[in-house]
Amino acid sequence: AHKFIAERAKTKIENIVIQVGRTGALTPVAVLKPVNIGGVVVARATLHNQDEINRKDIRIGDVVVIQRAGDVIPQVLEVDLSVRANDSKVFIFPSNCPICDSKIEKTDDDVILRCSGGLSCDAQLKETLKHFVSKDAFDITGLGKKQIENFFLEGRIRSFVDIFKLEENEKNSQNPLKNKQGWGEKSIENLFFAINQKREISLEKFIYAIGIRHVGETTAKMIASHFKSYNNFKEKMLLMVKEKNQDYEDFVAIDGIGEKMAKAIIDYFSDERNLKMFLDLESELKIQDAQIKNIDSKFTNKSIIFTGGLEKMTRMEAKKRAEDLGMKVVGSVSKKTDFVVAGSDAGSKLKKAKELGLKILQEDEFLQMLSDF
Repeated sequence: AHKFIAERAKTKIENIVIQVGRTGALTPVAVLKPVNIGGVVVARATLHNQDEINRKDIRIGDVVVIQRAGDVIPQVLEVDLSVRANDSKVFIFPSNCPICDSKIEKTDDDVILRCSGGLSCDAQLKETLKHFVSKDAFDITGLGKKQIENFFLEGRIRSFVDIFKLEENEKNSQNPLKNKQGWGEKSIENLFFAINQKREISLEKFIYAIGIRHVGETTAKMIASHFKSYNNFKEKMLLMVKEKNQDYEDFVAIDGIGEKMAKAIIDYFSDERNLKMFLDLESELKIQDAQIKNIDSKFTNKSIIFTGGLEKMTRMEAKKRAEDLGMKVVGSVSKKTDFVVAGSDAGSKLKKAKELGLKILQEDEFLQMLSDF
């Protein structure tokens, strides 16, 4: 299929603002003089990180070329230096978080600058709460990003447990939901019903939902399978925070964990505010033990990764089919990866797989593999 060159346009950078994400990552965003690109008015574009700004020498007041990458995400391609003002200044990142004023940190192996404030930073706390209710986590109908934003600003939800105490707190609220525009008796009833429906959750989804850095769905599933129950997970985490015992050595040895991820997990539970948010949920939730499937097939414990777009099934369906055969779905390519399923527009993961000489399957070959079993 022929790919047409994405549409481009020139406009001016009126400001550069810093956004703080769930893990404290600082992302610079260009505030643009609104410009129409392919029928869409673009007013903001991510600048990714400090290194990207330095590499392209992007400054406030510059005239830049904008492109919608994949006709979706606006990006700054280059600066028109011929019209740069003589008094323009190099953009300097702040040394303190623009939200909570905590110190900005950078590790040697990370190009990203991060706020060190953790959940004491309102930006990180708000994004963590959004992650907690997201589709792949608790998936609470009627409580999405917009509602979390509003409830956070109003002080209704400031921790995980506040979500499950929302109905109880509503009874004595000085500013009840029914007085808010857009909230009628039925919508309030539906919200409380949706929250109460999520008081029981699997251990793997719970671990993913609490928002530990580096812990995605696949890793959460591995951790749940290793610890098997919530109580065991909690007790071993608290022990590992105190000392690097045999439990820690066994944990690090799990395929797909390693020192970097283990440190992030231990750091999470070493933070008193994280720990309180975590423990406060005990009185509100029933967390199911991990369901360990004893699958005996020629694919058991084989690792597989999916990259690019699939046409005959969703990514979630493909992962489920692979797991039903006992395979481990991983998130990154390594020499230990057994199968790489490459769909349309597969990128860097496919390139790395080829460099490592891994077994690469097209979608039809993957489906044939499933049907042969």
